[in-house]
Amino acid sequence: MEKFLAGYRAFREDYFKKNRAMIAELMTKRQSPQAMMIACSDSRIDPSLKFGADPGDMFMVRNVANLVPPYAPDGAYHGTSAALEFAVLVLEVKNIIVMGHARCGGIDALVKHQEKAATDFVASWMKIAEQALVRARDAATPEALQRACEQETVKVSLENLMTFPWIRARVEAGKLELHGWYFDLETGTLHVLGQDGAFTQV
Repeated sequence: MEKFLAGYRAFREDYFKKNRAMIAELMTKRQSPQAMMIACSDSRIDPSLKFGADPGDMFMVRNVANLVPPYAPDGAYHGTSAALEFAVLVLEVKNIIVMGHARCGGIDALVKHQEKAATDFVASWMKIAEQALVRARDAATPEALQRACEQETVKVSLENLMTFPWIRARVEAGKLELHGWYFDLETGTLHVLGQDGAFTQV
């Protein structure tokens, strides 16, 4: 914990002091991010570090395997769906990015059927990605299966976004764009999903 407290002190003495006016202005205004990112909770993946985002630029949601569940207003607890509703209907973001990543622990557990070890919440959550695993099953090697499943999971999440009526309406009206990204930390490369359904390095 001392590492984190030391990091806070360094932040306070450096970044906070240098940017105090900007932060004060930011906190007196209503937040107006241009994008929402749905990324993985993986401790190795830090979206703000990799994309140069300043405070206020991006509305962030992180969960296991960067999953978006289908629209289901059933009265249960839906953290990701609630964040989507707030970002789209209240903040009126113009872009939603689903960012998957290489060597995702959640996808690794799904591929190896190890998610059953965490049964209270993880197993049922990872069912969202089961279709991605079905689509990736013809991959030639375990490594290719992992990567294909990670990328197909991004597509599944994008498809599920379109089940939200207020997202679909804004996409069809040209007021909201959906993006699929795939980041490989080991190589430092970003791949963007194109209209042809393939991920291309940028």
